[in-house]
Amino acid sequence: YYAVELVNDSLYDWNVKLLKVDEDSALHNDLQILKEKEGTDFILLNFSFKDNFPFDPPFVRVVSPVLSGGYVLGGGAICMELLTKQGWSSAYSIESVIMQISATLVKGKARVQFGANKNQYSLTRAQQSYKSLVQIHEKNGWYTPPKEDG
Repeated sequence: YYAVELVNDSLYDWNVKLLKVDEDSALHNDLQILKEKEGTDFILLNFSFKDNFPFDPPFVRVVSPVLSGGYVLGGGAICMELLTKQGWSSAYSIESVIMQISATLVKGKARVQFGANKNQYSLTRAQQSYKSLVQIHEKNGWYTPPKEDG
């Protein structure tokens, strides 16, 4: 379902290849097309861990491909309460976080943006988006969709 590689042998910086998403999803079909076009059939996520992990969540962003929907924001930041201090629990395993991200992308109807400028995803832009999403949700709370939505 996924593969993990350390970036420059650092335990604080991981690249996670999301190799499988729900096969009934449009995102799954997009990844098949991406494989034909670019030879890549996975979503590359980057996890950065702080010294105080597991007490603080990792910072997670999409590196590639560029996605629309799926709660993916500018720069590749992911809008999930689970990935904020408020929603995080030190009991979460990284595997469960990866599975949750995969489910969130599908539930949010993420689609690959073919032909999009790949440079629009960067760590700096993702961190800015993340900061503003946290401020918005701290002020307004998080919306929990009804059970029948998934």
